[in-house]
Amino acid sequence: MEILGYLAAILIGLSLGLTGSGGSILTVPILVYLMRFSPVISTAYSLFVVGLTSMVGSFKFYRKGLVNFKTAFVFGAPSLLAVLLTRRFVVPAIPEHIITLFGLHITKGILLMVIFAILMVFASFSMIRKSKYSPAQEDNGSQDIKYIPVLLQGVAVGFVSGLVGAGGGFLIIPALVLFTGLDMKMAVGTSLFIIAANSLLGFVGDIFTYDINWGFLITFSALSVFGIFIGSALSTRIQGEKLKTGFGWFVLAMGVYILIREIFLQ
Repeated sequence: MEILGYLAAILIGLSLGLTGSGGSILTVPILVYLMRFSPVISTAYSLFVVGLTSMVGSFKFYRKGLVNFKTAFVFGAPSLLAVLLTRRFVVPAIPEHIITLFGLHITKGILLMVIFAILMVFASFSMIRKSKYSPAQEDNGSQDIKYIPVLLQGVAVGFVSGLVGAGGGFLIIPALVLFTGLDMKMAVGTSLFIIAANSLLGFVGDIFTYDINWGFLITFSALSVFGIFIGSALSTRIQGEKLKTGFGWFVLAMGVYILIREIFLQ
């Protein structure tokens, strides 16, 4: 299983390099089901893996001038605050045993995995559907940022990222396009930068909370980063939109599987 887990780490980066999104949604399931970590520690490890992988991915967009730092700050500041508060106060406050319903014991781990599976289902829909987002303004040099929706969306993304360790790109990208006027390429690059900052800084608090296996984490993250370079090299030869749709169906199947496993097969 561990060998499969390490190979799957490459898949995380491969998806990011090919489609610009989606890879991070696999990190927690891989860590839980293949590497046998608890859901709680997996969300912590996922923040590091997602953060490092997204940072490498965002650098590629930065070199092309496709990262808008003003928007990243407006969206990222409340998002980062929400991540830090969620990891520091919300996750530790969730009791290990929550409730028993019809003979099913709902634990903290089950709750996190169910929330994550629901997130995967919603993320899959955004990958399967063709993008229909229309930017509020095409000229990125004179943006008309809708600050209230951006701030609220930033808080929501930060809460989700802090709770389940996912990057939240499927929430960030449409928000940037709809509420800040960025075009799709600029939104993807800016989203990766926001995800990298949120995830890595959110992980900092976990260093003092959990016993981190640094050897494993660095190895796993390095394989994920390696996958980005493979994906980037293949992206010019493979049609990204079709690949993203196929990957969306895979994520949907994984989300449904996790729901069934965690609720009915305990």
